Amino acid sequence: MPPLTTSALTSPEVHTQGRGITYGTAAYVLWGLFPAYWPLLVPAQPLEVLAHRVVWSFVLLAIAVAVLRRWRPFVELSGRGWLIVTAAAVLITANWGTYIYAVNSRHIVEAALGYFITPLVSVALGMIFLKERLRLSQVIAIGVVVIAVIVLTVDYGRMPVISLLLACSFGVYGLLKKKVPLDAVSSLAAESAVIAPIALVYLLALGSANTFTTEGTGHTLMILSTGIVTVIPLLLFGAGAQRIPLTTMGMLQYLAPILQFVWGVFVAHEPMPASRWIGFALVWLALAIFTFDALRPSTRRHAGAPRSPEGNAGPPRGRRSG
Repeated sequence: MPPLTTSALTSPEVHTQGRGITYGTAAYVLWGLFPAYWPLLVPAQPLEVLAHRVVWSFVLLAIAVAVLRRWRPFVELSGRGWLIVTAAAVLITANWGTYIYAVNSRHIVEAALGYFITPLVSVALGMIFLKERLRLSQVIAIGVVVIAVIVLTVDYGRMPVISLLLACSFGVYGLLKKKVPLDAVSSLAAESAVIAPIALVYLLALGSANTFTTEGTGHTLMILSTGIVTVIPLLLFGAGAQRIPLTTMGMLQYLAPILQFVWGVFVAHEPMPASRWIGFALVWLALAIFTFDALRPSTRRHAGAPRSPEGNAGPPRGRRSG
């Protein structure tokens, strides 16, 4: 059956897709504006911010799971499933920590690069570990990204470590999530439950160095908000993914790194010499090839589900009509 076009949709379906695009756009815009948020938590160090984020995200996600009555998947998850969840929890925590460090140490552009190349890293990992066959256009796109990384390595005078850590941690995370039958909220709740005890012990061990209660009420409220800024975009993403085609969501996912890049260059005024622009231009060329291939009718139904930059297994199963 050919993909539905807007003209073929009934009025309620058009309304539903409109809401889905709104939800999806809101989610990716919020993620794209994270570079404006994390510096507000200074003087808390990145590791303390990460620990608070894990703990308060777990609190809100546990409440969400209780309200939505999604406890059954946790009970039914096998021992192997929990091992995969644990590995995924380590990876997403590393991803979060790397990003917070990148923003607060003024490496926003390098972080944006990581999220630009993540879709292509995921495709490459699928080829290596899942024996997925790549189309010629995908091979070309990955080759162009490799050249871009070489150019940027010469430009930085080092490997773009932050970019590669973000892309690879999230790419492997995505591979693991294919093995766990949990929706986005339940999945992140399970992962937070695994890491939260460790994060809480770390915060208690900080003692007087913990800025939670030493920097005033405003700072305490900002620390508490780390849970909210994690959960709200995730819920918006889930709501959007239920209502619009995967290809549309796949296009929206580039909003986050675009906004991060713009913030890094024009607000944080991070340096962008000509060689760095060339490297990014090659990345964007690779993404254009990759996206064009994904939008072709013959390959659209095989395209992978988009993921949020904050960790989930793609859109929940099924579609909702309201």
